[in-house]
Amino acid sequence: MTPTLLAYDGSSIDGGFYSTVTGWAAHAPHWLDQVIKTWSALGLGLFAVFMVWGWWQARRADSVVMARVLASPIIVIVAYLVNSVLKSMVDEVRPCQQLPSTVTLETCPAPGDWSFPSNHSVIAFAAAVALWFAFRRLGWVALVFAALMAASRVWVGVHYPHDVVVGALVGTLAALALAPVARRAAPLVEKLRGGSLGVVLGAGA
Repeated sequence: MTPTLLAYDGSSIDGGFYSTVTGWAAHAPHWLDQVIKTWSALGLGLFAVFMVWGWWQARRADSVVMARVLASPIIVIVAYLVNSVLKSMVDEVRPCQQLPSTVTLETCPAPGDWSFPSNHSVIAFAAAVALWFAFRRLGWVALVFAALMAASRVWVGVHYPHDVVVGALVGTLAALALAPVARRAAPLVEKLRGGSLGVVLGAGA
């Protein structure tokens, strides 16, 4: 007899769409599944690359831009912490546990590793939106990859669609709230640029 799950069951929200997407994945070409699986597992590293690229470009920009770029990893951490609180409040069972007949590309996380909201989506969107405040073009590119990251988490079977949508919303709202505040650190950045950290922070425009 299968034990009753005591945590929240999100399958009633969009479990049907989740099953449709994982069905697409089950019938997709093997190479496509492998690309998406690899992206889903390792793609967050690209957002670190985006932040490093933003820092490199900001070395030649004014101190406000540099302050915003330097704030981006802090914003990601804050968004992640907020999301962790939400996860612990909802305790939503992973769809691959709630719907055990589903075939997934990624190994289903262990019980107690809650599904809602998606950490990957939170991190990706928080980074992308934070970088958008520094460099519009970089931000838009990062947002495209953030959307691909969110979609991949459903494709590989570890999240419901609503998990990634709300995760994207949490990351976006965190960045919208915090990124504009980063400009207040511009005077400090300007001061540090005139000292020994000038090599790292650049001389500005």
